[in-house]
Amino acid sequence: MQVIQDLIPEAIYKSYSQRMIYLKTEDEIELMRKANRLVASALLEVAKLVKPGVTTNQLDAVAEQFIRDNGGAPTFKGVPNPYGSPFPASICTSVNDVIVHGVPNDDPLKEGDIVSVDCGALLEGFNGDSCYTFRVGEVSSEVDELLRVTKESLYKGIQAAMPGKRIGDIGYAVQSHVEPCGYGVVREFVGHGIGREMHEEPMVPNYGKPGTGKQLKNGLCIAIEPMITMGTREFFMLPDRWGVKTRDGKASAHFEHTIAIHNGKPEILSSFTEIETIESQNR
Repeated sequence: MQVIQDLIPEAIYKSYSQRMIYLKTEDEIELMRKANRLVASALLEVAKLVKPGVTTNQLDAVAEQFIRDNGGAPTFKGVPNPYGSPFPASICTSVNDVIVHGVPNDDPLKEGDIVSVDCGALLEGFNGDSCYTFRVGEVSSEVDELLRVTKESLYKGIQAAMPGKRIGDIGYAVQSHVEPCGYGVVREFVGHGIGREMHEEPMVPNYGKPGTGKQLKNGLCIAIEPMITMGTREFFMLPDRWGVKTRDGKASAHFEHTIAIHNGKPEILSSFTEIETIESQNR
């Protein structure tokens, strides 16, 4: 749920950007694993329900109940908004051409839709954060390809997150994978550091130049989250002052993992494994 300077007041941006990068200890990384396992399990509960006729409010209710039943708290609920009301739900549900921060509602999902479900949870003082774009029934081949390439770009970004590398290497890995396919890389919404706070330093854009930006070190925990559009990367904000849609009305995909740079390599703390098992059974 991170947005960069263009969309937030200058004072808030400066406060955010001047924070120190907080490297995690072994014990803290273990707590991060627990929080991210909870998020992965909540997304799995959502995966079991995604089908035509289900509403995103129903998905939200199931995710919130699961998080609370397992000792966590939904991090997104009540997040303040400089443009309007606090976020009213526990998950973001961005359908089709909504890029990010979609507010759950009572509109039934339809065959051929896609819905990006972004979930955050606080457990034992640490945060988990992950997003998965779900197919609702059968989707078009063009949309299916967008999802495939976007997910691949996430793993390209993770592979680039090695100690000694820099933030720009992650963004370049994502950008260089998707742009040759004709897709757009959203600039204004980015990944982020994560730990005791949902959004910590550093910001992690999905574009960049190799060898630029802050250096990656062991103990750094970050959320990498490509938001990739089928057409233009330009967007407009919805009247609820949360969701943003592609300006050309074409689909957008969003996949996110939280990782720790640990023992000399990136370790994925969240998981898609069980979600992908359900997805393969339904196709």
